[in-house]
Amino acid sequence: MTHHSYDVIVAGVGAMGSAACWHLAKRGLKVLGLERFNLGHAMGSSHGMTRIIRLAYFEGSHYVPIVRRAHELWEQTGTEAGMKLLHVTGSLDLAPEGAGPVESSLQSCLDHGLSHERLDGPDITRRFPGFNLPAGHVGLWQPDGGFVASEKAIYAHVGLAQSRGAEIRTNEPLLDWTPTAQGGVVVRTERGTYSAGRLVITSGGWIADAVPALAKRVSTVRQAIGWFTTRRPELFRPDVFPVFILSVEEGTFYGFPLYEHPGFKLGGPHFGREPMDPRDDDRTPSPRQVALIRECLARYLPDAAGEPLTLKGCVYSVSPDEDFIIDSVPGVPQAVFASACSGHGFKFASAIGEILADLSTSGQSAFDLKPFALDRFAA
Repeated sequence: MTHHSYDVIVAGVGAMGSAACWHLAKRGLKVLGLERFNLGHAMGSSHGMTRIIRLAYFEGSHYVPIVRRAHELWEQTGTEAGMKLLHVTGSLDLAPEGAGPVESSLQSCLDHGLSHERLDGPDITRRFPGFNLPAGHVGLWQPDGGFVASEKAIYAHVGLAQSRGAEIRTNEPLLDWTPTAQGGVVVRTERGTYSAGRLVITSGGWIADAVPALAKRVSTVRQAIGWFTTRRPELFRPDVFPVFILSVEEGTFYGFPLYEHPGFKLGGPHFGREPMDPRDDDRTPSPRQVALIRECLARYLPDAAGEPLTLKGCVYSVSPDEDFIIDSVPGVPQAVFASACSGHGFKFASAIGEILADLSTSGQSAFDLKPFALDRFAA
């Protein structure tokens, strides 16, 4: 067994872990990133080519400052890595008038001075003829939304981190870790034992293995995503069609314009996720979820309702209130974690990596993290 020392160890090199590695390494710290699978694997929640970024945030206005920073960082990181990560298409929230999502997104825009436009059904159909919405649906248009090239983003962060000296070890899961009397940590894997002054835990669906305090607070679920043959691809190009969140009687779905795949991508139903054990290697999407996605396409996006070209399953870690958990491990301030992002976390990854780097180096963040504290679940 080998033993090496680092300033910071990052356990889990997916979306947030790769960003943390980059932000820590560019501060001159000696960083080790440990990933249980291959880099860019499809066993977690970062694959599938694209992830939505929305600044109008119906989940709560308190997210907007962080997602605005993430928007800036995705552009900066893409420039530094020499690849385009952020694609601005505008974002559209769609729901029955008075149901809540559009009104909440509107409020987040008003709270933070975001450009926006409220659209009625005819406005939506006229501007985006790919939609066939039910009567009574309205929309909230925000021009700065779009999508992040998710798999490229992980590669960009890792490449940049390595350029600053970070060591990334794949197919090497963390087995266990212990705090030391000196205020650091010792981490053990099958290939070695490593020590560090700080530990960052970003292991997604496996987070409770490293942070037992989360075992009763975090559940793991499967979500389906698919790419489908389109009859009229000209309606769904990125220059004419936005990312969107669609709330209908079948559930809440999220979709993208065409990008590097001949099929139209739709995921969901967001709140129809199914429990699973992340240790189960089967990532086949649920037939029930796929059927609901196809029903949604047939009814509301009929020109994108062709045969499936690609179907995938995605693993989410979910908190009881669907909000993130970003905190230090109880009683161990030198170990911080971010998890349970409940299926809406990737867009924030660039900023959460920076937040985790701040917490690891100074114990503080420029953002108000109280809404994401673990102790909000205390009885």
